Amino acid sequence: MSLTSIYATLSLLLIYLSLLSTNASGNDGSRRPMLFPLFLSQSNSSSPSRSVSLHHRKLHKSSLPNSRMRLYDDLLLNGYYTTRLWIGTPPQMFALIVDSGSTVTYVPCSDCEQCGKHQDPKFQPEMSSTYQPVKCNMDCNCDDDKEQCVYEREYAEHSSSKGVLGEDLISFGNESQLTPQRAVFGCETVETGDLYSQRADGIIGLGQGDLSLVDQLVDKGLISNSFALCYGGMDIGGGSMVLGGFDYPSDMIFTDSDPDRSPYYNIDLTGIRVAGKQLSLSSGVFDGEHGAVLDSGTTYAYLPDAAFAAFEEAVMREASPLKQIDGPDPNFKDTCFHVAPSNDASGLSKIFPSVEMVFKSGQSWLLSPENYLFRHSKVHGAYCLGVFPNGKDHTTLLGGIVVRNTLVVYDRENSKVGFWRTNCSELSDRLHIAGAPPSPPPPPPAKLPSNDSNPSLNTSNNLPGEKNQIGRINLDIQLTVNSSYLKPRIDELSQLFSKELNIKPTQVYLSNLTSNGSNSLIRVVVVPTESSSLFSNVTATSIVSRFSDHQIKLPETFGDYQLVTYKLEPQSKGTRWQMKNTTLVIAIVMVSVVVGLLAYGVWLMWKRKQTSNLYKPVDEAIVAEQELQPL
Repeated sequence: MSLTSIYATLSLLLIYLSLLSTNASGNDGSRRPMLFPLFLSQSNSSSPSRSVSLHHRKLHKSSLPNSRMRLYDDLLLNGYYTTRLWIGTPPQMFALIVDSGSTVTYVPCSDCEQCGKHQDPKFQPEMSSTYQPVKCNMDCNCDDDKEQCVYEREYAEHSSSKGVLGEDLISFGNESQLTPQRAVFGCETVETGDLYSQRADGIIGLGQGDLSLVDQLVDKGLISNSFALCYGGMDIGGGSMVLGGFDYPSDMIFTDSDPDRSPYYNIDLTGIRVAGKQLSLSSGVFDGEHGAVLDSGTTYAYLPDAAFAAFEEAVMREASPLKQIDGPDPNFKDTCFHVAPSNDASGLSKIFPSVEMVFKSGQSWLLSPENYLFRHSKVHGAYCLGVFPNGKDHTTLLGGIVVRNTLVVYDRENSKVGFWRTNCSELSDRLHIAGAPPSPPPPPPAKLPSNDSNPSLNTSNNLPGEKNQIGRINLDIQLTVNSSYLKPRIDELSQLFSKELNIKPTQVYLSNLTSNGSNSLIRVVVVPTESSSLFSNVTATSIVSRFSDHQIKLPETFGDYQLVTYKLEPQSKGTRWQMKNTTLVIAIVMVSVVVGLLAYGVWLMWKRKQTSNLYKPVDEAIVAEQELQPL
């Protein structure tokens, strides 16, 4: 028998055995960590260098839930948009950069050797009862001890992240229809560059790859194979993100996206119009390298040199009456214009030309000036081009500035990308995107039901030890009123918080009032009801989300508020006994004192009676007076 035949026979045998083991494990009801293949990314790349699996299951979008999540920060002030994720049991909150060009979600680990100071505390695996490390296997890169899977990512701006892979429960906030789900993520041990210095905690990877959070949810059959991003405008910031499908607007403009072209989300861009005039460019200019790529984690837009030169010239020609000035950074040659002494951006469309992105289908996507301009940081009423040449890289990279106030749907199931111009701060109202469904009968939005009385809080994804872990929620709040004004109104503020959360007044109390300049810092403590000894993950996450998402409405007399930090504390037996049984203990003590006094009184009476029996009664001792006789 030849060596080829031997190898073929062994290969078939191995495949047969693996199929048997797969079938056997499929019938096992026990939970095991999900294992994913991991590949190192290429240099200066945010996604792994490998082919992308396109064989996702076809799921009807209307039959599956979605996760609606808020976006925070501002593209140009912060350089990114973030969303909130909660990881672990009890949940630990993180502010993560929304990045469609990354394929892994990661946060700093508590034992990180080289991590910067970020917005929230590092993730503590040892504090989560549901955390499991992803053990070393043949489909991943392993640490030096061959015990745990590791990952590493490098980015174009020369920052990098590396660490270990873990699996834990991930919660998406109280506006999500999705219950908390187990997912694999990176626990950072080293950060470099911008990832080290940024305020955000980490990155939520929405790219195409097995470690992508979207892929993990899709492969579990939890959401349809799509997601959407909507970045706020120049003067607003914020926005929305939706994981999963929903009913798209009928006038949304779609273009093809070729997943075989690259692991990035690309569009079939063929031309650009400025003020209605087509730029004199070959359609192939946008077809270099990875094509025209949408990357939500990139701030600006970068065009091939020839396309940038034509675009800049066309804009400058249309804006020729305006005075050109130097850019905010002397190290860069920005194209900037002084428009007006005020910073009002509402009239930019009357001054600067419209821009259209033309697709292969002939349809076009209309941009407004806020999609290619950014404010001058040093001169009021001045604006600069947010489009730059891409140098030696022939890829067309369209960052977040291009999609401000635009709903972008990444329909991965049908290999399309859709665009719809809208006010992203009002997206949910305009599209009627459903949030988390209430349990029947419908409770108020922030009702805190007992863990035992509301089965919706005890999902099938809960593991032993996950339920009933949180005995107290501490929230440090900053209010824009001074402490001397706030001090006599503490009770009123506590009543307002309990009313907004729809809980009993005895469940909320305020402490640690301090002054912070003209502002105040105060701690809001929320405890469970007497009938419910502890909070569940879902309930605790809902309470924190209401504060972090500014869903708590306060009268203007209390100014604005901001959640500074929070802490979820586990059950404290001594403290819990004191909180639940103070009245009972006092009653027992009082009864004991009364019973003791009664017993003591009875004993005294009995004692006196015993002593009096040695003498005759007083009445019997009275006799007639007799004269005293001498001794």
